[in-house]
Amino acid sequence: MAAVDDYFAELDAPARAAFERVRALVEESVPDTEQGMSYGMAALRHRGKPLLGFKAAKDHLSVFPFSPAAVDAVRDRLTGFSLSKGTIRFTPDTPLPDDVVRDLVRQRMDEIG
Repeated sequence: MAAVDDYFAELDAPARAAFERVRALVEESVPDTEQGMSYGMAALRHRGKPLLGFKAAKDHLSVFPFSPAAVDAVRDRLTGFSLSKGTIRFTPDTPLPDDVVRDLVRQRMDEIG
């Protein structure tokens, strides 16, 4: 099942491009990711565990690393972004910095083991 591909195909071009950029950074760091679902959202998975989920809303895009600790690890570099315990929100016009995405994925990979 190509859950991420299918989900991205439903999005408008700016949202799709923003998520594709995040996915490319994740896959650059973790080439053996798999597409799937987790908590009802399209997600990249590693070793059967959710690595990063994607969700588009009317006014923002969200990534979910499925880990409050992963969000906390990059929180200080996300001034101006909307954060919650396990979510990072952004827009196509204000994308997540590449180094933050890489560090977020690195943190999550350490947790997955």
